[in-house]
Parts: sequence; C-alpha cells; structure tokens
Amino acid sequence: MLSRERLQERFIEMIKIYSPSKGEKEMADWIENWLRERNIPFQSDHAGEAYGGNGRNIVAFVKGNTKERPLGFAAHMDQIEPCRNVNPVINGNIISTDKTTTLGGDDKAGISAIMEAVEDIIESGVPHRDIYLVFTCSEEISMMGTKHMDMSMLPCKELVVVDATGGAETLAYKAPAMEAIEITFKGKKAHAGIEPEKGINAIVVASKAISKMHIGRIDYETTSNIGHIEGGSATNIVTDEVTFTAEIRSHSMEKLAAEVAHMEQCCKEAVEEMGACYEMKHEMAYPVLSLEEDCELIQDTVNAMAEERITANKMIIGGGSDANVLAGHGYKSVILGCGMINVHTVEEALDTDETWKVTKVLRRLMGAE
Repeated sequence: MLSRERLQERFIEMIKIYSPSKGEKEMADWIENWLRERNIPFQSDHAGEAYGGNGRNIVAFVKGNTKERPLGFAAHMDQIEPCRNVNPVINGNIISTDKTTTLGGDDKAGISAIMEAVEDIIESGVPHRDIYLVFTCSEEISMMGTKHMDMSMLPCKELVVVDATGGAETLAYKAPAMEAIEITFKGKKAHAGIEPEKGINAIVVASKAISKMHIGRIDYETTSNIGHIEGGSATNIVTDEVTFTAEIRSHSMEKLAAEVAHMEQCCKEAVEEMGACYEMKHEMAYPVLSLEEDCELIQDTVNAMAEERITANKMIIGGGSDANVLAGHGYKSVILGCGMINVHTVEEALDTDETWKVTKVLRRLMGAE
C-alpha cells in the first residue's frame, strides 16, 4: 500500500541532507543506499567532475513483467542555497522552513514521490512495465549534471520528470530553448577631466546597443533579458571596457536565431557609430522541449491523472529543466507538478496534499492496480 506517512518521513529525511549544486555527493550516497536496500540495480556516472562538482547522475532499473513500453521517472538531487541545516516546519498539509533556508521541495518532493510509488510496486508485486529511475545532479545550474550525463545508462526514451511548481494537475509539455550570451564592448581609455575627447566610453557604446535591443517579452513564445553588466573603475577615467551577459529564450528555433542576430546587429551599429569594437559569445544553453498533445506519453499521463480524478492542466512553460537537455538527446518528457510553492526562496513550502496526489499518478503510470 502507498503510505502518505512514509512519503512525508522520507521527504523530511532528505531535506536534512545538504545537497547544493556541485555538492550532491551525500545525497547521491543516500539514494544509492536506498536502492541497495531494495535490491534495485543502478548505475552512476562521474558528471560532477566535468564542472568542479562532487555529484553524479544515478539511473536505476526495475525490471517489468508486462508488455507495456518502458518509462522513466526523473527528479534532481540539488537544491538552491542556502540549504544547510534545513529546519522543517509542519503546519497541516504545508511544510515550510524557519525562513533561514530553502526547503528542498524543489526537487526532493519529486524524488520522494517517485520512491514511494516504486516502494508500492515492489511491496505489492503487481504487474508493471520496465521502470527507470533517474536522479540527476546540478540541475539548478543550467542543468550541468544532465549535460554531462552518461546517456548510455538510460535506454528508455520516454520520461516523466517530477519537477514543476504548482499542483498535481500541472503537466508541462513544451519549454523554450535558451541562448546564453556574453558581449564585451571595447572603447579607448582617457583622462575624463583633461582630455575626454581622446577616449571612447564603452559604457556609452553598450548603452547605445542595448537601447536598440528587444528586451523583455518579445512575443508569446520569445523573451530576452540582460542579467548582469560590469565595467569601468573611477569617474576620472573614460571607461574602455564593458561586459554584459544576457539570455534569449524561444519555443521557435527560427525566432531564437533571429533575435540573436538582431542583438548582434545592435552591437555592430553602436560600435560603428562610436569607433569602438565588440566581442560576442553565445551558445545554446539547452534545446527546445516540444511534444505533440496527442502523443502517447501525454495521453497516458492524462489518463493516469483522470483515474485519480485530476483534470490535467496541459501547460506551455517559459523555464528550462532537465527535460530540455534530454530532448536534445532524443528523449520525450512531460514535467509534472508536485506541490512546490515559492521555490528558490527562503519562503519555499510544499503542499503535501499535491505531492500525495502526484505520487498516486506516478504509481498508476508504473503498473497495474
């Protein structure tokens, strides 16, 4: 039998494990011990070593005994700082913190729900499909763990990623691609009080370029933002170098490419006007996630929700997740909500009513009643 009490106890135990991005080793050890205790075979990689972390991705396998196609269930191990010494506060169905740390519902609620569903599959002995359990590291830092994942561990091409804010009715099936951008403007240094006319102020060059860029909501599927800018030193020096970082997201690869090109055109025009120069670096941070609404994975998930009297809220979202990176490797994923509230803040909370609901949905997706 599924146990709500066990679900909550496991969640509380996990959030007390310190597991920031790049520092998930203890959490990975805990998960692997949980798998060993249940005789569930697993593999892990060395993903963290590629970017200065100590975490690893884990893929476990529960052999099925039905003809249904295999299905993976995924959640990430890392959480946003501050997350050391989490002190949970339980008020009915809501778990929060003492406001000094994040909670870790993002995404240890997802891990808890997956584990409880698997626990019941093992205990009940019911017929079930081949099940893959995927626990990733460093999702919160641009999905670095999944980007360095050994994909040979995961032959299953369809996954349910339990990592969305909102209630158990949340079913995200489209998410945008993102370009990460860094632009440096180089002008000419001069004394600002004695001979400013000999200088080229890189701050002014950057300002001219930025003033022509499309920033914010561009259209219904495309956004752009400048997140950080730095340069210069003293007011008596004409600033000769300025760098800013930006991002562009879109559900359309054509629009994404067009906006990157437009941003660069703005830079070209600004440096030509002022006699400066620029350097622009950009890379695809993650690809687009896009499933057709009538695909088998979505239909199965909607049906499992309906069996639990949940009406699916199929959503097109603006954020990225492991599902985007996996999409770039040919995997199909839906992203489910599990009761997360105010994520990435010390006001974070978890509605365990919703976590319980999604646990029952996962259980239905895994095997027969």
